[in-house]
Amino acid sequence: SFVNTGTSGDTSACIYARMGTEILNIHPDYMSLLVGFNDISHLITNNDGIAPHRYEQLLCMLIEDVTEALPDIKIIMLEPYVLKGVSTEPNWTKLNPGVRNNASIAKRVAEKYGLPFVTLQDKFDEAAKLAPNAYWLVDGVHPTAAGHFLIKKEWMKAFNILDHQWCR
Repeated sequence: SFVNTGTSGDTSACIYARMGTEILNIHPDYMSLLVGFNDISHLITNNDGIAPHRYEQLLCMLIEDVTEALPDIKIIMLEPYVLKGVSTEPNWTKLNPGVRNNASIAKRVAEKYGLPFVTLQDKFDEAAKLAPNAYWLVDGVHPTAAGHFLIKKEWMKAFNILDHQWCR
């Protein structure tokens, strides 16, 4: 069974703050982590987001605390992504490089802890050559059905690799 505890608008600090109730108390076998867009978006638009160095610290703390409490958990890290859309275009010149920077931070953290890392930005960039951005991400960040399918496809690749690595 799957439990989606993701909340629209969450930052890494929000996830860390609710880690006990939304991760540890559930005792999942697997955990997917997709966070980073709101950290930078909120920083740009409201000055209440998470600076990149704090984003990295929070990711590390979250992974360390979760794996300490649940040593058998398998974690999959997903890359934050962005396309130009109705919500992202007004701040595109800051948002695009900020999200891509957070994506490189997420990848570095995944590598540090030996976690599978699901690349998504290049998949959305390629998909946007086939159909308009809004076909994939309704507003530049929130996936449509097609965008969810794209994410699912990439997640399944990582899950299958992860499952084979740890289930031998």
